[in-house]
Amino acid sequence: MKTLHTSLEKKLGLNFKDKNLLVKSLTHKSFDSQHNNEKIEFLGDRVLGLIIAKKLLEIYPNEKEGVLDKKFASLVNRRTCLQIANEIELEKYILIFRPKNKKTIIEDKVVADSCEALIGAIYLDRGFTAVEKTILNLWKKHLERSVITEIDAKTKLQELSLKKFKKLPIYKLISNTGPRHKPLFKVGVKLFNTKLFISEGRSKKDAEQNAAILCLKNII
Repeated sequence: MKTLHTSLEKKLGLNFKDKNLLVKSLTHKSFDSQHNNEKIEFLGDRVLGLIIAKKLLEIYPNEKEGVLDKKFASLVNRRTCLQIANEIELEKYILIFRPKNKKTIIEDKVVADSCEALIGAIYLDRGFTAVEKTILNLWKKHLERSVITEIDAKTKLQELSLKKFKKLPIYKLISNTGPRHKPLFKVGVKLFNTKLFISEGRSKKDAEQNAAILCLKNII
């Protein structure tokens, strides 16, 4: 375990003064009901929000609050935290209850929450400057493409449909497959005079966003 955590520190570019704090940030409540990462995750969520909000104000000093809010939401949501976690292979460091002789698949929510807990632990162990540097490094490419992102695709499509046809886009759930812990939704969307554009996502909401993005790419 020590070697594993050392490799994680190398990926983050920092060394924890309190290694126990790092371990705690990656400990799920199913593994230890008392000493787990729930409270550190609560802190990490707030620290992440503060640093991303601060950076957005620096990047877009003249942008409207409503636009900043949409950019902010797309950068701190569970999907982005999961992407960041996957990029540093955080799942393999998480301590979770694993029944004997049974393969354990860690849910996406647990991985995303652990990412926030890790941020909280960095703040507690190394302070604001260190955690800010770490977050901005991990979120670098996401910040660079923080134009109105996929999170706003449905709104864009709705505005376009109302303007052209005075009608709302029509969304249709095509299928919901996969295991309960990792479902796969397939959703289609069409406007008044278009074909059905179909896309997938790990949630119905994500699938709708992806379908809206696909539709916009083909009709604009």
